[in-house]
Amino acid sequence: MRLNLGIRGHDVAYHEPEQIAKEVASKGLGSVQLALAKSFPDLPTQTGSLSPGFAKYMRQSFQSNRVTIAILGCYINMIHPDQEKREQLLSRFKEHIRFARDFGCSIVASETGNVNEKMGYTEANFTEEAFHKVVKSVKSLTDEAEKWGIIVGIEGGINHPIHTPQLMRRLLDEVNSNHLQVVFDPANFMSMENYQDQEMVYEQSFELFGDRIVAIHAKDFVIEDNWIKMVPVGTGLLRYDLLFQWVKADKPFIEVLLENTKEPYIDDSISYLIKQYDKA
Repeated sequence: MRLNLGIRGHDVAYHEPEQIAKEVASKGLGSVQLALAKSFPDLPTQTGSLSPGFAKYMRQSFQSNRVTIAILGCYINMIHPDQEKREQLLSRFKEHIRFARDFGCSIVASETGNVNEKMGYTEANFTEEAFHKVVKSVKSLTDEAEKWGIIVGIEGGINHPIHTPQLMRRLLDEVNSNHLQVVFDPANFMSMENYQDQEMVYEQSFELFGDRIVAIHAKDFVIEDNWIKMVPVGTGLLRYDLLFQWVKADKPFIEVLLENTKEPYIDDSISYLIKQYDKA
């Protein structure tokens, strides 16, 4: 059973779909997470610019190189403090939902945002009010996704309101839609309080929402200035042995997407992941 490995498109140093696809394929990778504005800064990708033709062109560019679009990344601040801006961002995500099938993709993904306009760590995200704002926004997105047969992939992490495995489970329960699934990034759940007990974090995650995980992000972390710092895969402390034991047993061939890993680290990170997977 092989590791089904891909990468974020904007972590590759090209801005044309064919160039990105060829580079990804040359690394032996089979999929991308595509964030349109980040991968294609020279193309109009603002809300209202998408069409079936645009999406099919992207799909064909990647498929001709035997690369699939695993996820459309539409990372928005879904609880933006400005209500008008929040609605604009939700509309952008919904447009991605409507055209996802033309990209050959079933997942549109985001993190859960920030109570402040500027993204970053703040304990103000960890309130009941922030959580309920996330629930309201995610319900709005899943209502749209249900019309189009698309999955809303939500990614948790300590910089966001959904910052623990328990809160991810609660979000799934309160939204109560099978169109809501999880993009699991184990590094995002690491904190100064739990990083030395990673086995517990994995066990909680798999028990609480393992059946709802539809894709995995692969990055790494170190401790710097008494805080979690994200680094390229294979250069940090993340327990990939625990992750891949579960993947082999419960989620064969799930797409694992390199994140926060750019040149000159990509080849070494790929080799590291394959070795870890083979040993698991």
